[in-house]
Amino acid sequence: MGSIEEAKKVLKIEARAIKNLISTIDRNFEKAVEIVASCKGRIVVMGMGKSGLVGKKIAATLASTGTPAFFLHPAEGILGDVGMMTEGDLVLALSHSGETEEIEKLLPVIRRMNLKLIAITGKPKSKLAKKSDLVINVKVEEEACPYNLVPTASTTAMLAMGDALAISLLKRKKFKKEDFARLHPGGILGKRLLLKVKDIMRKGKDNPVIHQEKTVREALLVMTKTRLGATSVVDGSGKLVGFFTDGDLRRRLQKDEKILNKKIHTVMTKNPKTITHDILAIEAAKVMQEKKFDNIPVVDGKGYPIGIVDERDLLSQGIL
Repeated sequence: MGSIEEAKKVLKIEARAIKNLISTIDRNFEKAVEIVASCKGRIVVMGMGKSGLVGKKIAATLASTGTPAFFLHPAEGILGDVGMMTEGDLVLALSHSGETEEIEKLLPVIRRMNLKLIAITGKPKSKLAKKSDLVINVKVEEEACPYNLVPTASTTAMLAMGDALAISLLKRKKFKKEDFARLHPGGILGKRLLLKVKDIMRKGKDNPVIHQEKTVREALLVMTKTRLGATSVVDGSGKLVGFFTDGDLRRRLQKDEKILNKKIHTVMTKNPKTITHDILAIEAAKVMQEKKFDNIPVVDGKGYPIGIVDERDLLSQGIL
């Protein structure tokens, strides 16, 4: 069998493992969601080997979606790290066999602390399952490994069930995208949900503005000084009446060689598209992409230009 066929076979086995989980979702899963949602402490996720790696991801997903959680390595736990668990916590133990020695050694401690224990295992009659308050069954028909030994379909199923638990909790807690952004302030997702135009717009001396009676040549000096290739044009009261870009200049220069000496109000784009400082930067990006703008003026409620957003600013923030 070639590599392509082998890869397809693996994916089919793992896809089937996840699909088969659908029929196992029952009242036990619902109870698990209820118990985790009512937990006053944190969710302590533990697992050894490949299950441990899956456990780290599940803990991270729970924490990032509004359910405080952390991963505790069972081997480290029996050597003192069990002290990380406190009253009110809940243990989510991952073990495909349900016979993991390191987790078994921690069970007496978990019981003495009177902590709830939920097992995610492929063996609902295992030692771990019998000593748990609740069992989520992730049994699989076979591993993708030709010897049915290497954890593949089983860890995929376990990971998928962890996602199902996390998202069910997210829905139950009415966790919103604003909450998600709050927990991801430094990431691209957080920026897309939190960053506003006022946070990235050029303002003050970096905001190119020129009076409508000035010439195109003078406008070019302003544009060059700020290195933005565009400028807002204002009237005598300082309100925005137009916008002029280096693209406008190039197009008009082909038809009029004397354009540099003309008044900027005769060649500017009148009543240009604008945005306000309080909208999300991602919304500004959408407008600029739709209109194919490199930059766009920002105005306040009275029509005064208070800033400008350049495509490069959006790119540097990972918005585009």
